[in-house]
Order: sequence, then structure tokens, then C-alpha cells
Amino acid sequence: MILGLMEPSGLIERGGPLVWILLGLAFVGAVCVIERLFFFHRARINVGDLLVGLAHHIRRRAFAEALHEAARAPGPVARVTHAALLRYYLPRQDLRDVVQEAGQLEVPHIENNIRAILGVALLAPLVGMLGTMVGMVETFQRVTEQGGFSGPGELSGGVFTALITSVVGLTVAVPMYVFYLYFLGRAKRLVHRIERAGIEMINLISDAREEAEFAPFRGEVSAGQPVAKPARDAAP
Repeated sequence: MILGLMEPSGLIERGGPLVWILLGLAFVGAVCVIERLFFFHRARINVGDLLVGLAHHIRRRAFAEALHEAARAPGPVARVTHAALLRYYLPRQDLRDVVQEAGQLEVPHIENNIRAILGVALLAPLVGMLGTMVGMVETFQRVTEQGGFSGPGELSGGVFTALITSVVGLTVAVPMYVFYLYFLGRAKRLVHRIERAGIEMINLISDAREEAEFAPFRGEVSAGQPVAKPARDAAP
């Protein structure tokens, strides 16, 4: 009997129409989970290696090569660095605003469908509990119609049927909540990488600009200084 209930036909037959709702929630949650897995897989990138390569080009003031390298890299971190490189000529404060705006535009893409997974995890047990309550009401209603004379087998069978929706609801909710926590952690780590890359890009561009501005001045200062003559040996 239990093995028969584990089959989809047995669940739908004994659980009632609310099982269809739970299966629909499970389908929606599975689609969102698969989409997030592909997204975070594509967004995976070694931020340290990317920043090292961009720093090499920026120190040489080869911004075209840096733009090309940032455009080839996948993920939101590379897009934020690309946005900073496009406006490398702006002052430091304006460049910080550009990086902040670019990072804010990436946040909705990072958090996409995570709330939907949480919604499935919260709704599934509630729907299952509703199915259990409805099943219990129907069971006691049949007992009342029979004048209260109902065998233990019939009563336990009705209660068992009523509990099916709760079992299905928890079966859907538990893995969905686990996936929600997993994706929430990955989203926070990705946002932290975006902030780190943005700060590093601002510092690299600003330092390269300051070095280019002060290099001629340092050369003039060093050229204007008198050359120290070696001291002559004292006569014996």
C-alpha cells in the first residue's frame, strides 16, 4: 500500500486535487533552481586573476587592451570593471558613482528567482497542511453520516489519505529551502566580489592617472637640481 502511494498515480488518487498544486509548485521551483545553477556557473570567475591582468594594462595606460579583456570575461564582475574602464577619464568621485550604479544594475540579475524558490519553500507546507485539514474534515464528515459507527480501518485509512498532502508538501519544501540558502550565500559572495572589483578598479585608474600627471613634474624637478660634484681629495 505504501509503495503504491509513492507512485505519482497513487499520490494524485489518494491525495486529492491539492497534490496537483504541490506538483506545480515543485515544477516551478525546479525550473528556478536549474536557472540559478546555470547563472552562477556562468558568473564564476577568478576575480584576482582578472584584476591582475587589468592592472597590468592600466599601469601601461593601455585602456583599449583592458577594455577588450574585461569584455571577454563573463559575469557581472567583469561587466562592472568594463563600465569603470569606459569612464576612466572621470574624476575619482564620478568614477565611484559609475561603479556603484553598475553594481546596482547587476543586483537584480543576481537575486533573480531566489525569492521564487523561497516562495515555493514557504507555500508547499501550507498547501500540504491545508490538504490535511480538508481530508480530516471529509473523514469525520463520513463518520458522522454513518451515525458514528465506523471501523478503525476505515478511520485510519481516511487519516492516512489526509496526511499525504502534508508529506508531499514537506518533500517539496525541504530541498527548496536548502537551495534557497545555498543561492542566497552565493549571491552575497558575488555581490562582495563586485564591490571588491569596483574598489580595485577605482584605485588602479586613479593611481595610473596620478602617476601620469606627476611624472613630468618630477622630471622637471630632478632636471633642475644641480648635479653633485665629487669631492676632491685633500692635498697632502
